[in-house]
Amino acid sequence: MSDPDLTIRRGTREDLAAVAELYLVVRKAAEPLMPPLAHDDDDVRAWVGDWSLHLREVWLAFAGDRLVGFVNLTPHWLNSLYVDPAAQREGVGSALLDMVKARLEDGFALWVFESNTPARDFYLRHGLVELERTDGWGNEERSPDIKMAWPGTDAVGFYRWMIDEVDDQIADLLSRRVALTRAVQPHKTSDERDAVREREIAERMAGSAPELGAGRIARIMDVVITESLDATDR
Repeated sequence: MSDPDLTIRRGTREDLAAVAELYLVVRKAAEPLMPPLAHDDDDVRAWVGDWSLHLREVWLAFAGDRLVGFVNLTPHWLNSLYVDPAAQREGVGSALLDMVKARLEDGFALWVFESNTPARDFYLRHGLVELERTDGWGNEERSPDIKMAWPGTDAVGFYRWMIDEVDDQIADLLSRRVALTRAVQPHKTSDERDAVREREIAERMAGSAPELGAGRIARIMDVVITESLDATDR
């Protein structure tokens, strides 16, 4: 149960210096469950101090007059939820997450380091689901991470929004694939497709998409390559 003296209010620019200090305390205390920061303390202070409160919301949790936690959120995204190590397991994180759900009632996603099992368990207990994993290519620490999501009051609508976002990325990649297919044609010595190379492509891609496996990916890529070649002939 949360402390009855716990209060939550929206942060202002004057609060960002204290937020930066709490950010540093939490990240350092969480090692090795969270990887070391990719930037030094002064860089972190400058980064937090430059947050635009027109583009994001920062909400602060206080126990009395002591800052014990904060969240940083943008539409559809919970960018960070940090709680002072001295105040953890006292309901601060739950209170902040409940506030986020109220603010982002249509659903939101977040990234969590795969190694941070306490945070993952916390989010799972509060109804979030794990969606996808990466090897860390997209974060500065280059540490494997997991996208988690809370689907909000309209789960179908939320997941369709996420699917649309992925489909837009696929469309961009397909366009780039066609362009490269067109560019390589004049340099090929044969018009025959290279079955060995296509099998190697499927096996390589299966490393990033193990749920599909090489067989399914091979069938998908056969269509992609066929249609890319057809598009270059037009």
